[in-house]
Amino acid sequence: MLEIDAKGAYYRDLNRQVREAVARGEKEIRLKNVNGQYYIGDGLRGASVITIEGVPGNDLAAFMDGPTLRVKGNAQDNIANTMNSGKVIIEGNAGDVLGYGMRGGKLHIRGSVGYRVGIHMKGMKKQAPTIIVGGCAGDFFGEYMAGGVLILLGLDDRDGAPLVGDYLGTGMHGGVIYVRGEVDKDICGAEVGVMDPDDEDRKVLMESLTEYCKDFGLELEEVMKKGFKKLVPVSSRPYGNLYAY
Repeated sequence: MLEIDAKGAYYRDLNRQVREAVARGEKEIRLKNVNGQYYIGDGLRGASVITIEGVPGNDLAAFMDGPTLRVKGNAQDNIANTMNSGKVIIEGNAGDVLGYGMRGGKLHIRGSVGYRVGIHMKGMKKQAPTIIVGGCAGDFFGEYMAGGVLILLGLDDRDGAPLVGDYLGTGMHGGVIYVRGEVDKDICGAEVGVMDPDDEDRKVLMESLTEYCKDFGLELEEVMKKGFKKLVPVSSRPYGNLYAY
């Protein structure tokens, strides 16, 4: 495994080292002492596995196409922005606007997340992006979602915090959101229908959560003990009446 010490490194210099290592064919890379450096993994292609020790800065894995990134702690905002394929695993919490315009790949977060997770998330041709959050989420979860799968688990003691904030699925016109537990329709966008999962949904949940549980050493049976609600758009053009044509 190649180790790169990021302590005090300017973000451009660090990312240049990572790109050069991947171009040389390095398959396993460990970044040590990361402290807020932006754009790690952006635009990378291939099958490299990059382990990040510390807290990476914004826009982790933007436009990434293939590699796997594992963060051994918390991460910041804009993770997986327009990501095409690959996987990002966050062992702690993460920030706002995760998976913006995400077209493929997987984003697995063990802890909680902030606002606007999955905004404008979409499928691209045969690709279907998936984001799974182990804790709770802030407002606008799944805002303007056009495709893919969002799963919110609420596994941890939230100390009175709600599982998910207001405006759940606002503007949603594609894809599906699964929430473990009950959902108050009053917090949802008017475009969203709330229903019980069917057999096909349970298959999707089993497949997605099997991999998620493996990533974090969780028991699938324990996660699946509690029921889920399924949220889908009831209109493919929720704001059509606001336009002249």
